[in-house]
Amino acid sequence: MIRKFLVLTVLLGQTLVLSGCGDNGASELTEWMESVKKETKLVTPKLNPPKVYVPVSYEVKSEIDPFNQEKLLAVLARMKPDSGNGLRPNMDRPREELEGYPLDALKMVGVIEKKSARIGLIQSDKKVYQAKQGGYIGQNFGLITKITDAEIQIKETVQDATGEWVERNVKLELQGSQK
Repeated sequence: MIRKFLVLTVLLGQTLVLSGCGDNGASELTEWMESVKKETKLVTPKLNPPKVYVPVSYEVKSEIDPFNQEKLLAVLARMKPDSGNGLRPNMDRPREELEGYPLDALKMVGVIEKKSARIGLIQSDKKVYQAKQGGYIGQNFGLITKITDAEIQIKETVQDATGEWVERNVKLELQGSQK
């Protein structure tokens, strides 16, 4: 009880001492700030008037409007199977799991044989998939044509700059273990 009284007395004494400190020159600072405010002129720069907007109309009537459906129809007409060389991937077949990865993200890590058929082991990230001849791989309609001990040969069907479908041969070579 006495201890609580002593602590309370000490705290009350400190509060009285601190309250007696007073102004400490704050009034001088306030007076100086007021005098500087009176002497300082406020300068605001004049703003330039806004530029007048002149709308421009689209006047190329002889060309196809970029938002016109005719442009889309022209592109779709080029993609029809009867145009060009007749080569076109089968868009209606179900996609295989390895078609979800670009070829540069896949590595051939080995080959196994099951019932006299070679199966390539393909790694994507940390998962290993099995790929057989006649299966599809990569995002460019890649058909696996041959599997050897050293590589997997793939025939991709891609569109060239003119929109025609062309075939190109690529291969996925066996990779050593990298740690």
